Amino acid sequence: MSPKRRRRLTLGTCGGTHFLHDGITDGLFVLLPLWTEAFGLSLTQAGLIKTAFSGALSVTQIPAGFLAERTGERIILAVGTVCAGVGYMCLGLAGGFLGLILAVAIAGIGCGTQHPLSSSLIAKAFDPPVRRTALGTFNFSGDLGKVAMPAILAAAATAVGWQSGVVGVGLFVAVCGIGVFVLLAAIGAGGAPEQAPNTPEDAAPGWGIHHRRGFTTLSTIFLIDSGSRTAFLTFVPFLLIAKGAAVESVGFALALIFAGGAAGKFLCGFLADRVGIIRTVVVTELATGAGILALLFLPLGGALVLLPLVGMALNGTSSVLYGTVTDFVSPERQSRAFGLFYTIGIGASAVAPAIFGVVSDGAGVPTTLAIVAGMVFSVVPLCPLLAACLPPAKAA
Repeated sequence: MSPKRRRRLTLGTCGGTHFLHDGITDGLFVLLPLWTEAFGLSLTQAGLIKTAFSGALSVTQIPAGFLAERTGERIILAVGTVCAGVGYMCLGLAGGFLGLILAVAIAGIGCGTQHPLSSSLIAKAFDPPVRRTALGTFNFSGDLGKVAMPAILAAAATAVGWQSGVVGVGLFVAVCGIGVFVLLAAIGAGGAPEQAPNTPEDAAPGWGIHHRRGFTTLSTIFLIDSGSRTAFLTFVPFLLIAKGAAVESVGFALALIFAGGAAGKFLCGFLADRVGIIRTVVVTELATGAGILALLFLPLGGALVLLPLVGMALNGTSSVLYGTVTDFVSPERQSRAFGLFYTIGIGASAVAPAIFGVVSDGAGVPTTLAIVAGMVFSVVPLCPLLAACLPPAKAA
């Protein structure tokens, strides 16, 4: 097999895995209002369910990165995908709040393997001149999953009920996990290293971060961006329902957001290469905050029209941030560095729904989303700090 074909198949396999994992992750935003209605949950409980998933996903990132350095990415990624599918199947058997918490935690543990290991596989397969484009394509595949899976779950909930829908999706994901192992083995990607990564004399120490201030600033921006994004997606369905949307139509509304997000990641990766990382981040964060505030005052029809544009700005930032991680870490430590980076962002995603669930029960969803918009705006003052850590050509 030629190196070019191997690279393409690696990207295709990792992209397909990203499609599944991000799809079932953001499919939860469709299911939360259904569970709230079916089991009589409060908004605090709805937030805690999302926190349980994101928390489990967060704590898996770093261990997955370390394990991959010993066993290779292939087996960990495949087992994680099967685990994610099993967790989703368990959702269909849950009879209440505690059952949902347990099932989403199982799914979250499985999904926690995907981001650092897939990113590492792609970073190893592609050289720096095209690595950012490959990672952007990889991230775009995840957004396609975010568009497709909420729509599939919403349609399944209407046709056969949410229980049967999540069981079917979970079974499909679990079977695909086996396929991931087979495909990566066939192309010779993600296998166990020939020697332990700590033995080479040129191996970078610790996390492999050679520019700590740059990595810290980048991670702080990612933390705020991830926390505000998850809080918005968790509670915007309840804002739309309050404006008159039917519970069953929430999946369509979220699909609009994620469709805009998919386009946003593609567009922002393109813009970052041409106008600079910092300018792109500033524009997307200002547009996101302004869009969230506008949703509070628009009627349902106007809100639905605006949702794709909000999604475009909301998700566009992350594609820029992912591709910048490699500027601050050594190549041989990318698995663990990506694991640390994703843990920071997903940790924020875990905490945000629980905190803002309490705020929503006490002060209302509109107040919660206004606070989220303020969080988004707080990224802008951090951008000059990140610019100082990047080469002028990238930071422009």
